[in-house]
Amino acid sequence: MRSFINVQDIGPLEKALAEAQEIKNDRYKYQHLGKNKTLMMIFFNNSLRTRLSTQKAAMNLGMNVIVLDVNAGAWKLETERGVIMDGDKSEHLLEAIPVMGCYCDMIGVRSFAGLTDREYDYAETVLQQFIKYSGKPVFAMETATVHPLQAFADLITIEEYKKVVRPKVVLTWAPHCRALPQAVPNSFAQWMNAADVDFVITHPEGYELDPKFVGNARVEYDQRRAFEGADFIYAKNWSNPGVTNPADYGKITSKDMSWTVDTEHMSWTNNAKFMHCLPVRRGLIVTDDVIESENSIVIPEAANREISCSVVIKRMLEAL
Repeated sequence: MRSFINVQDIGPLEKALAEAQEIKNDRYKYQHLGKNKTLMMIFFNNSLRTRLSTQKAAMNLGMNVIVLDVNAGAWKLETERGVIMDGDKSEHLLEAIPVMGCYCDMIGVRSFAGLTDREYDYAETVLQQFIKYSGKPVFAMETATVHPLQAFADLITIEEYKKVVRPKVVLTWAPHCRALPQAVPNSFAQWMNAADVDFVITHPEGYELDPKFVGNARVEYDQRRAFEGADFIYAKNWSNPGVTNPADYGKITSKDMSWTVDTEHMSWTNNAKFMHCLPVRRGLIVTDDVIESENSIVIPEAANREISCSVVIKRMLEAL
């Protein structure tokens, strides 16, 4: 595996899930693969779970790890071509990337959407430059449009907690005080479409995700109807994707607090497990009583980030 961005990159999900369980049973089984190999993690944005879980996974596999926070520990980087660099950006990404590639065997990149230019964001401009110019295998640690390590961990968690062969999984929009990217819901939708689940997406009208991620999911604008009979509720805010109205891209066009997941909402389900990628704004996305309930699996879900990343790095090491 040379790059990891989308669900197709991981191959058959049954095999990937079996591999995840194998690694969970013995996290150091493949430590020999990373001996004398170096992972470079590039962060253009803040991180807690991604930084910690990815570094831990690489160390479990015997790798050396270099972490570069571009905003705090490097020259400010220019990402646009054809510009006159007379501002505060001292180095161009096109020189920085191949230099980074000289010092490592594999690169993880985290770069969020700007939420102002949909075409630029959805072209994955920054990530694609790393893939093209680094000369090294590259995986996404969340990008402008996807977060595959999170979605893979979500799938592992659902497999561990499901009580029926084909559970009903609901991705629900919830209100937020800030405009957030669509990366997590995009990837979650993509991975659930590839998995053997009954998948429903619910959100206010106008918040439709890009069709290439929605796939065959059922879209339901009535949140209560969507929740009925659900086995898993995955709450997540996203800003307007600009699908129905490009001018709304990246904007908050709804703050409807009736979409906040509370005890009443969960009572509509089939005693569903509550999921969220974290960090979560309590009182906006979900109430305290729901996220602290015995049906909340947000911590095991976060723990599985180490496992999903271990599978991905292992696959890349095996291909070196």
